Amino acid sequence: MIPSPKASMNNQAKSTPKRLLRTSATLLGITAATLTALSFSGCVIGAAVGGMAESYRRTGSTSYPAEYERIAGKSFAVVCSASRVIEAEHPGITSRINMRVNNRLIQNANPSYAIPSADLLTVLYNTPQWPAMTRNEVAKLLGVERLIVIEIVDYRLNETGNQYVWDGAIAGIITVFESDSALPNDPIYEKSISIRFPDSSGFMKSDIPGAAVTAELSNRFINRAAWLFYEHDEPNIIPY
Repeated sequence: MIPSPKASMNNQAKSTPKRLLRTSATLLGITAATLTALSFSGCVIGAAVGGMAESYRRTGSTSYPAEYERIAGKSFAVVCSASRVIEAEHPGITSRINMRVNNRLIQNANPSYAIPSADLLTVLYNTPQWPAMTRNEVAKLLGVERLIVIEIVDYRLNETGNQYVWDGAIAGIITVFESDSALPNDPIYEKSISIRFPDSSGFMKSDIPGAAVTAELSNRFINRAAWLFYEHDEPNIIPY
């Protein structure tokens, strides 16, 4: 028996909502799956980008300008002093800092002229009264337009009263005098620097050799002192 056209239309009308529901459910399922995949992908990409940024932060470096820029095109010299107590307990500390900072500025600060470090130390050694002279007198003695004075005010390797535990510290004041200015004995620039090593407490002589503590303290202080005078890169993760 052939169904009438009217019955066929009624059957199609009844089945249409069911097909629409099935189609809608399928589309919703696909959309949900797509959104979930995109969300997961976004999380993965975000985590990857974040990880790359953190890796760059930890392994990269940042460029910093000089704090005092007026060595370029000028003659200069570095002189370093400390109290007699510091010199007696740590012989050679001022000469080492003096020479290495002077060398770094010769190489990086673009001076017009500088006294070679060995010759500079010879002049200072032969003029032991120089710390008592005015800064303009020292600049004239050395024949320079810029005099950088490093005064070490504190230097120790151990905890106070405990010679077995390392607690290294060095502090100094860095001043710059311009002998060609109207006030050659007044500092044009001044900066205090304080450095410590080791970076955490509890290290003993059996853990770190004394020479390593002395070398690292000096290196850190020399870096901080020299970096004041020329553009330089610093690691983003630096403990001092």
